[in-house]
Amino acid sequence: MLQRLIDDAKQSAGNALRLTSLAGAVAVALFIAIVFLCAAAFVFVLQRYGPVEACLAGAALFFVITVITAVAYTMRKREMKRHAEKMAKAAAANAFTDPVVIATGLQIVRAIGAKRLIPILAIAGLALGLMASRAEGNSKQAKE
Repeated sequence: MLQRLIDDAKQSAGNALRLTSLAGAVAVALFIAIVFLCAAAFVFVLQRYGPVEACLAGAALFFVITVITAVAYTMRKREMKRHAEKMAKAAAANAFTDPVVIATGLQIVRAIGAKRLIPILAIAGLALGLMASRAEGNSKQAKE
């Protein structure tokens, strides 16, 4: 059984390596094709309008590509941040609805007693509030 798992891992790793090398070859070929297209466009504009216009056209093309890429990067980064926040909230919500956590909490209440537990919970709530406000302050500073 262990040998089968090892063979499966080797096969999947080999497949991933082959796919990655194929993707790399495709990326290199696409880069070379784009370079030749840019050179052809540069020569066309050079012959028709002159060297300054050809350089400005090339610069404008790559500037537009850079702006589009930067906007896509920013949007993806925000989407990933929102997704991470949703996952964190879902994980926090799931922790308190877990039956094991609830059972453990009930056992702690029984062991300590409700009268002794109220001041402990008040102090813990205060500490949690201070930690949350500190984390919120740090996140606001990071955004600025």
